[in-house]
Amino acid sequence: MAEAYIIDAVRTPRGIGKVGKGSLAHLHPQHLGATVLSAIRDRNNLDTATVDDVIWGTSSQRGAQGADMGRMSALDAGFDVKASGVTLDRFCGSGITTVSLAAAQIMSGMEDCVVAGGCEMMSYTASTADPKNPPMMDAGNLHLREMHPQSQQGVCADAIATLEGIDREAVDQLAVTSQQRAKRAMDEGRFDKSLIPVYNRDGTLALDKDEFPRPSTTMESLSGLKTVFNMFMEIPVDDQGNTYGAMVTKKYPQLEGKMNHVHHAGNSSGVVDGAAAILVTSKEYADKNGLKPRARIVATANMGDDPTLMLNAPVPAAKKVLEKAGLTTDDIDVYEINEAFSVVAEKFIRDLKLDREKVNINGGAMALGHPIGATGSILIGTALDELERSGGRYGLVTMCAAGGMAPAIIIERI
Repeated sequence: MAEAYIIDAVRTPRGIGKVGKGSLAHLHPQHLGATVLSAIRDRNNLDTATVDDVIWGTSSQRGAQGADMGRMSALDAGFDVKASGVTLDRFCGSGITTVSLAAAQIMSGMEDCVVAGGCEMMSYTASTADPKNPPMMDAGNLHLREMHPQSQQGVCADAIATLEGIDREAVDQLAVTSQQRAKRAMDEGRFDKSLIPVYNRDGTLALDKDEFPRPSTTMESLSGLKTVFNMFMEIPVDDQGNTYGAMVTKKYPQLEGKMNHVHHAGNSSGVVDGAAAILVTSKEYADKNGLKPRARIVATANMGDDPTLMLNAPVPAAKKVLEKAGLTTDDIDVYEINEAFSVVAEKFIRDLKLDREKVNINGGAMALGHPIGATGSILIGTALDELERSGGRYGLVTMCAAGGMAPAIIIERI
C-alpha cells in the first residue's frame, strides 16, 4: 500500500464566535475557507489543477455554510476548476475524518494530491440553531429518540462526570492548565508556523492571533462561575414531555436527582470561528513536485460508543488506532484530545493512564476554542508542529463527536 504524507498544515486564528464581538464574525464562511486554501497553495507553490479533491468538514451545513463549502471555498480561493470538492459532516470529528479520507484515497492509489480541512463559523451557526431541535436528535424521529435518547452535550458531560466520580476541582484544574499552556505556546510562538492571518475583502487585517484565550484564569476565578447545564435539565425537547435531563435519565435512572453539575463556561470548549487546511500527497507526487513531507499518516480509526452519554468514544478510538499502528500508549509523544468539555480530556487521561505532560501540551479548546468542523484538522497541525518543535516521533489525535463517535489518527514526524 502506498504511503500518505502530510506536506503542510495551516489554520486561521480562532475568533470569538459572537456577532459584534468576534473579529471574524462579519466574514462569509467560504472566505474563511478560501483563506487557508490560498495559504496552502501559496506556501507550497501548488498547481491546483493537479489537486484531485478538496475534502472538507463542516458540521452545520445550512445557509451560508451549506452548498458544499469545500468546493465553493476552493473556487473562492482561485483554485483551478479541475480541483473538485466535497463537504462532510461527522459533527465535531469532521476535521479528522477529512484527513483520514484523504489518506485513504492516496494509500489506495486512487488519488495523489488531496487538500483536507474544515471550517465552522459558530458566530453564524448560533444565529440559525434551534435549541429544542439539536441536529443529533431530530425531534421528528421519535422512534430513534426512544431507541437512543440523546441529550444536550453539556448535560452528557455532567452525566459522565457523575458516573465517573470526577469532581469540580479536577475539571477546573484541567481548564486552568489549558489556559496556562495556551499562553505559553502563544508567548513562545509555538503556533506561528501554521497560523495564517485573515484579511478582509478590502485587504485590511481582520485577525492575526487567537482571541479567545483568557490567560488570567485561575482556580479562584473559575470557582466563582456558576454551572450551566443544570439549567438545561428541564428544558423541553419535544411535545411528548421529554426534557434534556430525561434523555439521560431514561437510560441511566441512577442519575435521577443525583447529577453532579460541574461544567461551566470556563471548563467547556470556547465558541469560536476558524478554518484549517492540510495538504496530503503520495510520495510520487511529492517527489515530482519538489515537496518535502513533514509527516507520514500511520493509521486511522473510527469508533462508536453510547449515543446517550455521547462523549465517551475517544478512549476506545485511541485503543483501536494504536492497535492498528502496532503501537502502545508509551510510544506516543504528543496527544491531542479535544477539550469539548473538561471531563472528556480528564477521563481520557485517567483511563489510558497517560503522562499529563504529553497531553494537549499547548492548551486545548477550553482555552483556544472549538470551531466544530475545523477542530480536528487544527489539532493534527498542532500535533505536527509540536512534534517538530520537541523532536518527538508519534502524535495521536482524537475527539468526541455527537452521536457517540470518535475518529482517531496517528501521524509520524519525518
